[in-house]
Amino acid sequence: MQATVRPRRSALYVPGSNARALEKARELPADVLLFDLEDAVAPDAKEAARATVAAALGERDRYGPKELVVRVNGLDTPWGHADLAAFAAAGADAILLPKVESADAVRRARAALAAAGAPETIPLWCMMETPRGILRAEEIADAPGVACLVMGTSDLTKDLHALHTGERLPMLVALGTCLLAARAAGIAILDGVHLDLNDAEGFRAACRQGRALGFDGKTLIHPSQIGPANAAFGPDEAAVEQARRIVAAYAEARARGAGVAVLDGRLVELLHVREAERLLALAAAIQERGG
Repeated sequence: MQATVRPRRSALYVPGSNARALEKARELPADVLLFDLEDAVAPDAKEAARATVAAALGERDRYGPKELVVRVNGLDTPWGHADLAAFAAAGADAILLPKVESADAVRRARAALAAAGAPETIPLWCMMETPRGILRAEEIADAPGVACLVMGTSDLTKDLHALHTGERLPMLVALGTCLLAARAAGIAILDGVHLDLNDAEGFRAACRQGRALGFDGKTLIHPSQIGPANAAFGPDEAAVEQARRIVAAYAEARARGAGVAVLDGRLVELLHVREAERLLALAAAIQERGG
């Protein structure tokens, strides 16, 4: 599935009102750029930001292989419908919907996009950042056209009256719930942001935790976070070599008529081969885009 092999190790939020940041982002090694029209843009700058982002998408080729996603304002705001109309056919790789709380919200956004001439195939990404949204993660992930869930852990922490902790214990139920929903639906999922730019080790720890849990990548608020995220969520050389050995060992066993193989004293079954193949496909996609 495309969702499992397209690199999404790093997804950087870029304020839609900041033309200089949009320009600079062209040279950054992030896998995904999230052009933000919502939280990062003041109310009196919304319309100007919409025009700035549309202009950036008009120069799509200058961003290379990066995935370009526009986070619009919600349909219940004064700017949501105009955002969807503006980007229905503007060349974005996906539209990111904020504060999604039901499959009906996805359907309403899809209908608004269709009315504005959007292709039926345009993917929708959904911010999971409210308690009600988390409780309905399965129906949101299964909604037609949804291709990725994006954790909004900052808003969720606020709504839960929880604390930001190094281990992120208050977030584990929500993270796990959304991971289950995403994997059951066969779509991608991105971890939430790390707000403390002075806490580099804490950020690396959060990346390691997110990778261990099963996330495809992490959303970022600063370019300095791109390198550590790419390293954490991308397979290293040792992992790639081990994946090759797993695939080869299983192929050799099947050639001998055996249904399983043994590699370094460990049983290798088809499930291990499928995960090794996914990792090799991801590594190849990363290499193809230049690392």
